[in-house]
Amino acid sequence: MKMLIAIIKPFKLEDVREALTRLGVQGLTVSEVKGYGRQKGQTEIYRGAEYAVNFLPKVKIEAVLDDAMVDRAIEAVQKSAATGKIGDGKIFITDISHAVRIRTGETGTEAL
Repeated sequence: MKMLIAIIKPFKLEDVREALTRLGVQGLTVSEVKGYGRQKGQTEIYRGAEYAVNFLPKVKIEAVLDDAMVDRAIEAVQKSAATGKIGDGKIFITDISHAVRIRTGETGTEAL
């Protein structure tokens, strides 16, 4: 099992959710987060004064997947989250050693 973590632009959330659902991903965890990458934030003007916004709003999506689904999920997120502009986000994949469904006690991929 693997965990896919994607940091994307907020307005792309629905596109990514639909793409992952079409692949058969059963569940997602979504968090509103703030951060920056190479773009290092941005400068804005408020009431005539210029100030730096160091952290940009992003959405973090987490999904635990069967190993066989990972490459297709990466491709789906990449295609559905892309705008072609800086700040489109990142995808991370980590290993999951164990999963347990609390309600039934199922383990491994049956718990997903």
